[in-house]
Amino acid sequence: MSFQLGSSLLDACVLAVLVKDDAYGYSLTQQVREIMDISESTLYPVLRRLQKQGFLTTYDQPFQGRNRRYYRITASGIEKYQELLQEWLVHKQKIDSVLLGGIKGE
Repeated sequence: MSFQLGSSLLDACVLAVLVKDDAYGYSLTQQVREIMDISESTLYPVLRRLQKQGFLTTYDQPFQGRNRRYYRITASGIEKYQELLQEWLVHKQKIDSVLLGGIKGE
């Protein structure tokens, strides 16, 4: 069973990966895939939107004769991540109370 995940949670996951370290697109996709089922074609518009909102910056690094575009979280991106994390913790607690609180002894 898989649950539908909203764009805010996807944003939080992308920012969480980038809080740890900069990442290029393919690597970032693989790390986010460990959390949720997502394709590169879904992730790149999210990255562009987060960049446009000022939460990410990019830079290019040469790799085997080509450039790799790396994504780096900004200070405002870190703030957004912390905000989304707090929202997630509240949401998770509410979901846990319903799902786990529904188990009663016979």
